[in-house]
Amino acid sequence: MVRFRHVAPAVLVVLSIAAVEGCRKKPEPAPVPAAPQPNADSLRLAEQRRIQDSIDAANRAAADAARRAREEADRQAAAAAAAETATLRAVLISPIHFAFDKADLDDQARAGLDAKIPVLLANPGVRLRIAGNTDERGSTEYNLALGQRRAEMAKRYLSERGVGDDRVETASFGEERPVAQGNDEAAWSQNRRDEFEITAGGDRLVRSRAGAQ
Repeated sequence: MVRFRHVAPAVLVVLSIAAVEGCRKKPEPAPVPAAPQPNADSLRLAEQRRIQDSIDAANRAAADAARRAREEADRQAAAAAAAETATLRAVLISPIHFAFDKADLDDQARAGLDAKIPVLLANPGVRLRIAGNTDERGSTEYNLALGQRRAEMAKRYLSERGVGDDRVETASFGEERPVAQGNDEAAWSQNRRDEFEITAGGDRLVRSRAGAQ
């Protein structure tokens, strides 16, 4: 009993302190600061940025469209140039034909050469080889000489109309390279010919400005 009387006051003090602490109000949380309202300057700057972004996007779209248009135009121009070159190459390499045992140019042969002249004049870098050929009749030596005369006749015709001699070389294959097999006039007439080979400058050909073909 004596011990309880000595301890009780201390316990009462502790309980009193706890009660006082429990009655205290918990601190209220600090209020969240309100977001600053944009002023007129910031609104104006934001609008200017939006407008500039729209202008930049429109400029990029226009530049892309222009680039695509240029690429398409270049593609079409390249395709047209390739087709033109193919057409003019066909004119240059088209053979001409001769009568039996003749090196003279008939009207049809001259027309074939006339078609080549404006192409050659419009493309001074082009070089040709003219190879004369014969049918199988006659000796090998005679036909080689006849083929050479046929090639030289065509070269002279071109030279007299402005195509430099240094742009055209000649050769003869005689009867060695027939394009038609047979022992009749139908085959022989095809083999009596001058062949034309482009040896330089044929990668890109342009048409004569005069338009004569």
